Amino acid sequence: MEWPACTDEYEKLVIRMSTPRVVIDNSVFSSATLVKVDSARRHGILLDAVQVLIDLDLSIKKAYISADGKWCMDVFHVTDQNGNKITDEKVLKYIEQSLGNIQYGRTNSSNGLTALELTGTDRVGLLSEVFAVLADLQCDVVEAKVWTHNGRIASLIYVKDSSSGSTIEDSQKIKKIELRLRNVLKGDNDIRSANISVSMAAMHTERRLHQMMFTDRDYERTPILEVTSDNPVVTVQNWAGRGYSVVNVQCKDRTKLLFDVVCNLTDMEYDVFHATINTNDDRAYLEFYIRHKDGTPISSEPERQRVIQCLKAAVERRASEGVRLELCKEDRQGLLAEVMRTFRENGLNVTRAEISTVGNMATNVFYVTDAIGNPADSKIIECVRQKIGLSYLEVKELPLVNHQEMQREDQAVGIGGAVLFSIGSLVKRNLYSLGLIKSCS
Repeated sequence: MEWPACTDEYEKLVIRMSTPRVVIDNSVFSSATLVKVDSARRHGILLDAVQVLIDLDLSIKKAYISADGKWCMDVFHVTDQNGNKITDEKVLKYIEQSLGNIQYGRTNSSNGLTALELTGTDRVGLLSEVFAVLADLQCDVVEAKVWTHNGRIASLIYVKDSSSGSTIEDSQKIKKIELRLRNVLKGDNDIRSANISVSMAAMHTERRLHQMMFTDRDYERTPILEVTSDNPVVTVQNWAGRGYSVVNVQCKDRTKLLFDVVCNLTDMEYDVFHATINTNDDRAYLEFYIRHKDGTPISSEPERQRVIQCLKAAVERRASEGVRLELCKEDRQGLLAEVMRTFRENGLNVTRAEISTVGNMATNVFYVTDAIGNPADSKIIECVRQKIGLSYLEVKELPLVNHQEMQREDQAVGIGGAVLFSIGSLVKRNLYSLGLIKSCS
C-alpha cells in the first residue's frame, strides 16, 4: 500500500487497524463463493457490506454474522443469479476492493441528474400522469424505480433537461415541476400524504425507497387486496439473559431479501450483533440478534409489534404481483409517457417498475395487474403488445395462482446452540413463472 508523504506512522497504524480484512475463497465450497469480512463494528456496516454484494446482482445463499466487542466478522456464501460460483477475476477484485472500503461508509454524490422523490396514494394511471407531466415540462427520464405497497406508492426518478441534457438548475422550473407533480399525487383525496422533493445528489435508489416507504408508514396501512404470494412470518422475542432481542423471519427466498431486511433494521436504529441466514430450496430463514444503538433490547409490546410490521413490509415491498413485461426500444422524448398511457387506457396498473437507459436504448421492466390487483387478462396483455410493438414489449413472467396450502413447518434455528426458536407458518405457494410467451406472428 502506498502512503501519502505526510502520513506518519501512527496514522498508518490506525488505517491498518480500521481497514476491513477481506478474504474471498472459491476452494471451500463446490456450490458457492465464500466471502469473509473482518472489520471494526459501527452502525450500518453490515448493510454496507450486503449492499456491495447485491449491487452486483449476487445471491446470498447463507450468511453468518458475529460481533465481539468492537469487532465483527461477516461470512457470506454467494453465487450469481444462475446459482454458480463467482469466477470472473475482475468481479472478485471489485468485491475485495469495495468491501475493503466499507469502514468509511458511503457518501451521496452528484451524477449530473436531478432526483425527484414522490410518495402518495397509488391508483390506476398515476404513473401515466406523472410521466406525462415530466414530458410536457421537457424532462427526460434517465432512470427510475417505482414500488407500491398497501395502497401507497414511492418513486425515485432521475431526470435531465431535454434541451441541455444536464441537471435541471433553473429554480423556477424546479418549482413548476414540484407544483404540477404534487397536484398529480394529490388527486382528489390525498391532500395531506402526497409528498415530493427534489435533490441533486445521487443516492442508493433501493435503500432510499425503503426509507421513503418507512417514513410514509406504509407498514401501518391495510392492504387493499390480500396478496396471493407467500406472506412472510416474523417473530420477535427477548433473550433476557444476554440482553438481545431475537428476530426470526421466514419467507420465500428471493434476490436482495437480506438487503431489504437489514436495511430496515438499520433505519430503525438497531444494530445486528449476531445473525444466521439459511436458504433451502425456495425458502429463506433469517435470524438476527439485535439491540438498539444504545445497547438495549426491545422494551415494550408496541415496539415489538412495530418491528414485526416493518419487517413484513420490508419483505413485501419488492415481492411484486402481476405479469412482468420488459420493454427494449430506442429511447426518445415522451416514449415512457406513451407506454404508460397505453397501460392506463387498457386498464393495467403498474405495481413495480425499473426504468433505465443504456446508450440510446430504453430498457424498462414493468409488473402489471388489472385495475383491482388481480392477474391481468392475457388478451389485454397481447393487445398492449400489439400497440407498443410485439418485438419491443415482451412477456417474461406470467403468474398463475396455486391455492394448495403447504404443510406447517417447524424450523429451529440458532447461533452456537445457545437458544432455539421454532417458527411455524401456514403459507400458500408463490406465483410461479411459465417462461417466455411466444410473440404473435
